[in-house]
Formats: sequence, structure tokens, C-alpha cells
Amino acid sequence: MNGKIHLSGPGEGLPLAMSDGIHTVKAGAEHTGGVYEVFEVDAPRAPAAPPHRSPWAGTMYVLDGAVTVHADGETHDLGPGAAVTIPAQCAFTFEVTTENARLLAVTTGDGAGRFFADFAATVPADRPLEEVLPRLLEVTRRHGVSIAEPGS
Repeated sequence: MNGKIHLSGPGEGLPLAMSDGIHTVKAGAEHTGGVYEVFEVDAPRAPAAPPHRSPWAGTMYVLDGAVTVHADGETHDLGPGAAVTIPAQCAFTFEVTTENARLLAVTTGDGAGRFFADFAATVPADRPLEEVLPRLLEVTRRHGVSIAEPGS
């Protein structure tokens, strides 16, 4: 990997408002030669997003708070210091079970950052799901993300 050293200090990075919280880019694909990306996720307690599949693998590491991850028919309760790795195309979602949670998300390739940026620019995070669903589905299709069928 060629390039420059990249530093993202506390409070730095591009914040992207998503329906499940703020995803702040700490290391984008442009900093890693497209090999991986790193996001700090600040998520409030809220209903879980529908299970979905993405073309990139990822690891969620809990920094603060607690989350329950539902992946491929399994449920995992995670607190500070715990991590879970989700393979590409695995149906998953997570819900915050404390007032809020802060996670570190590391994803393979460069697709998650493009998806998060497009989602944040296209889907208003403060609107009801029913209102934004057509936009949400349009963005997910553009990036190879799919909503998982119930029970899959």
C-alpha cells in the first residue's frame, strides 16, 4: 500500500447521518488504498433497521454502551471490548440496548464509505421510515445492499 500516513484525531472525521446513528469516517478508502475503511458509529437506542446484506465484510467493536447483533439467525449481546465479524452477504442488523452506544466499524474494500455517503445525502435521517423507504431502497440497490427476506 502506497500513500501517506493519515491521522484522524478525537472529534475529527466526516460525520454521515444514517438512520441508525452518525457514522464518522476515521479512515476512508482513500487512506488505505481501498483495502478497508474505519468508521466511528454513535448510535442512539432505537428500533433495529431491517436485516440487510452488504457486499463487504465488517467487524463491529463496541467502545461504549451495549448492542445486540442479529446475524444469520444468531443473536449476540455485545458490551465494551466485544467484537463481532460479519461476512459479506450475511443478513444482519443491530440494536442499541443502552441509552446510546459507540462502535468502531471496520469494513473491507471501499464500498461502505460510498454507500454511507450516498445514504446520508439521499435519505433524511430524521424522517419516518415509511416516508423515506423509496429513497432508502434506491440507495441500497445502487450499492449492492439488499434487505433480507424474513427468516433468511
